Amino acid sequence: MANSDISIDTAQVMNVKLKTLALAVAGRTGADIERLIREARQKARRERRPLSYDDIETALTAGQAAMPPDLVWRIAIHECGHALAYELSGIADVQTVSIGFGNGGFVESRRKEGIIENEAWLDQFLTCILAGRAAEKLVFGDTVMGSGGNELSDLARATKLATDAEAACGFGKTEPLLYRSVQDQPSILSIDRQLAQQVHARLEAAEHRATELLSRNRVALLALATRLAQAKVLDGSEVKALLSAEATAAAENPDNITP
Repeated sequence: MANSDISIDTAQVMNVKLKTLALAVAGRTGADIERLIREARQKARRERRPLSYDDIETALTAGQAAMPPDLVWRIAIHECGHALAYELSGIADVQTVSIGFGNGGFVESRRKEGIIENEAWLDQFLTCILAGRAAEKLVFGDTVMGSGGNELSDLARATKLATDAEAACGFGKTEPLLYRSVQDQPSILSIDRQLAQQVHARLEAAEHRATELLSRNRVALLALATRLAQAKVLDGSEVKALLSAEATAAAENPDNITP
């Protein structure tokens, strides 16, 4: 019986460790992971010892540990804004939320199956994309450059989606049946000022919805961000459990004033 208990305990420990490593690599590319493991192996060889679990964990989380607390808190607020919007809008399930490995973060989500991808869905998706920026403005009063600046940024993704809505998906306010490929005309927003105004109006509406959603759920946002800042990585079940607990607390204390 004792041996069986030991085996179970060992398996549980291994599961926890494997889960920790799996969460630690959320948002990283295969090349990033390969490079970090290679560097950890080289370090172990120089010290004339085998590669250990601690070596791998340290290699994968070193970038997190190096960030100052105020940056960690800022990233936590931003990423939890995304996570909260995805969960509360019901369009996607959050898989992982993580503090990044330099100066950013990452939310991995999975779209709900069977959702009708109409204009309302597209606008909800835009709301989720801009919820990180909205969370920063709500808590700090400003945003950092990370919301934009490159083709993979929140602003770039949101602008692309909003432009598709107006110019290619049939949801435009003007000439909705006219298909205009953004890929074929990368400067379409510079050329067509009316289209640019319509795209920006759609983005403004999405950011406004995100701000309203997060304002109503400010306590949950701060609680989730606090947990993420401490743990650096959360999986979807932890996010759901925390939001459920906050919802229950709010229902039990309806007169509680949001800070």
